[in-house]
Amino acid sequence: MSDSAAYKPLFRSLRCCVLVPTYNNHQTLAQVLTDVLQYSDDVCVVNDGSTDNTLEILSGFPQVKVYTYGKNQGKGYALRKGFEFARAQGYDYAITIDSDGQHYAADLPTMLKALQEDGNAIFIGARNMDQASVPGKSSFGNKFSNFWFRFETGIDLPDTQSGYRLYPIRKLEGMHFFTRKYEFEIEVIVRAAWAGIGVKAVPVKVYYPPAEERITHFRPFQDFSRISVLNTVLVTWALLWIKPRDFVRYILGRSIKTLIQEYLIKSEESAFVKAMSVFVGIFFGIAPIWGLQLILAIGVAYIFRLNKAIAIITANISIPPMIPFILWGSYETGKLILHGESAEQMIQQSAILAFIYKWMAHVIMSFHIKDQQLAAAIVKNLTQYIVGSFALASGAAVISAVITFLLVKILKRD
Repeated sequence: MSDSAAYKPLFRSLRCCVLVPTYNNHQTLAQVLTDVLQYSDDVCVVNDGSTDNTLEILSGFPQVKVYTYGKNQGKGYALRKGFEFARAQGYDYAITIDSDGQHYAADLPTMLKALQEDGNAIFIGARNMDQASVPGKSSFGNKFSNFWFRFETGIDLPDTQSGYRLYPIRKLEGMHFFTRKYEFEIEVIVRAAWAGIGVKAVPVKVYYPPAEERITHFRPFQDFSRISVLNTVLVTWALLWIKPRDFVRYILGRSIKTLIQEYLIKSEESAFVKAMSVFVGIFFGIAPIWGLQLILAIGVAYIFRLNKAIAIITANISIPPMIPFILWGSYETGKLILHGESAEQMIQQSAILAFIYKWMAHVIMSFHIKDQQLAAAIVKNLTQYIVGSFALASGAAVISAVITFLLVKILKRD
């Protein structure tokens, strides 16, 4: 038995297959399958609507399990169907390898070793993108993809575009994916990371043939545009939900004493920076900008190099149990500012108040309220709330910042 054949029982015992999506790669497909079959008898091929002699080639490999459909749908769709097919065949893991001949079957043992060390993670075969044969556009695209993946998940990977991967396909079973082309390989690792599935890298070799021999179905403009749109959606969702969710989970797992130790005492920022971080968080947490509070707090903290963790923690003053008190406090503060008969006079004298009043009137008029007295009352009360909310936010932020400054000074002294 050859050294490569010794891995065949291991593939079987781990319930792992090699999954090969293919589309019009008749020049290289046979050699890829021949190389892979030296290491594993558990091989699945997804024929993504090939129009060449792919089916004829596959007929020469009766030991390979084949899933085929008539119309080309894209690599992402082929992988999704491949996962379903592999699960139906009884596999728990799938190592994906491209059929264009760029990946080496000799790296399959590296993937198996990674699987034995951690069966709950996706492993990506990290290529050496600095070698001379790597096309410039591939190197740039990979760096671009790595940057956004790190932003969206907090995970630093050297190669997020490699198609040589090991997937825990049972763990992905309940996830519903939306993309069908090359961008799927970004969506799956980002959403897996958000779901708590590890995403790690292992080194692999890669072969880039000369340009005149290179086989690729990647369309730079269309596919790069799709990837850009996907990253826009993922970044937006990460900012609106994933990062706040993860931070709340992080906070809930720590006591108040631990948080004070970590962010107020032990962190390197000055007392002033910490106080300003609290100011930003409290202000945006109370201000009437529902849905944008965390985003603006993080953005301002980033621009002015404040403590983002403190800003996020304090911005969560607007959590549901506190909302009734914030609304009531804002309304009552507005009543104190726009008191009695002088309210109209104050609005006329203040450009800011006049703008808020006119804007609220425009909004209310868009609802076509016929009762003029009711409309006027709504405008007045909403204006009162907005004015009071900004005033309360400013006052609470100043008081909180002063208290924080003094508290840090006292605690540091001890």
